[in-house]
Amino acid sequence: MPLSGKSTLMVIIGPTAVGKTETALTVAQTLDGEIISADSRQIYRYMDIGTAKPTPEQQVRLPHHLIDIVDPDQSYNVTDFQDDAYTMINRLHAEGRLPFLVGGTGQYVTAVVEGWRFPHVEANMALRQELEAYAEQQGWEALLEWLRAHDPVTAATIDGRNIRRVVRALEVCIESGEPFSNFQRKTPPDYTIKTIGLTLERETLYQRADQRIDIMLAAGFVDEVESLIARGYALTLPAMSALGYLQIGYYLRGMMTLDDAVQELRRATRSFIRRQYTWFRKYNADAIWIESDVHAAERILEVM
Repeated sequence: MPLSGKSTLMVIIGPTAVGKTETALTVAQTLDGEIISADSRQIYRYMDIGTAKPTPEQQVRLPHHLIDIVDPDQSYNVTDFQDDAYTMINRLHAEGRLPFLVGGTGQYVTAVVEGWRFPHVEANMALRQELEAYAEQQGWEALLEWLRAHDPVTAATIDGRNIRRVVRALEVCIESGEPFSNFQRKTPPDYTIKTIGLTLERETLYQRADQRIDIMLAAGFVDEVESLIARGYALTLPAMSALGYLQIGYYLRGMMTLDDAVQELRRATRSFIRRQYTWFRKYNADAIWIESDVHAAERILEVM
C-alpha cells in the first residue's frame, strides 16, 4: 500500500511497556511522519515519569502531539481526544506529513479509527440526582422503563442494573431531545488506515513492565507524585488514577508501605495489560501484529 497519500493514517498500538514509543519514532522518521499520542494519561502536564512520556530527546527527534495539553485537574475525555486527533491528523495531511496515531489507550484509538459519534451533552448534575433518587425509591426496573419510553433501542441492550449508565442515557435523551441510540452510530473517517500491533510473549512483557517500574522509581517517580500533591492535585482526581500515582500517593499519605505500593503497582500493571489485549482483540481485528524487538521497525516497514 502506498503511504505517501494525504489520506493515510498509520496506527501503532500495543500494551504498556511493549516498546511502542521508540519503534514508532523510528518508523515515523523513516516515512516523514509525526506522532499523535493516543495515551489518556500523557495528556496531563507534570505527569512525566509515571506515564512514560517520550523523553525530551525523543520529542526533539520528531514532533509529538497531544502530550501535555491539560492540567491534572482539568476535564478531558474521549470526545475531546477524538476532536483534537482529527484536527491534528487533517493538519498533518495538509502539510504533507504522515500522521502516526500511537498509544495503548484502546478507547482513544478506536474512537478515531471507527469514528464513534458522541453526544455533546454537558452533565446536568441536578437531573442526574433526580434520576438517581427515582431509581433508589422506585427501583432500577422503573428507571429502565423510563428510559424505554425515551429510547427503546438502548433500553433493550443496556444493563438496567447499571444505574450510572442508565442515568447517563436518560440524561442525553432529555437534554438533547434525541434517543441515546442515535449517538451509537459510527462514521469512519475518510482515511486509509493501516494498523500495526506490537506484542511480546506475556511473561516477557510482564518482566519488562516490572523493569520499567524500577526505572521509574529510580528516576524520581515518588518525588513526582509528591510534587503533584504539593500543587494541590487530589488523589481523587481522574488523572491521579493513572497506574502508580494512586499507589504512591497512598504511600506518601502513610496508608501503605513503599514495598506494598510497588507490589500493588506491579499487580495493577499486569491486570491493565490483560485488559488492553482484550480490547485489541475485540476492536483491532485487522491489525498486523509484530514481535516487539530490535528488528520491529524493519518488519513494520516491510509489511507496509
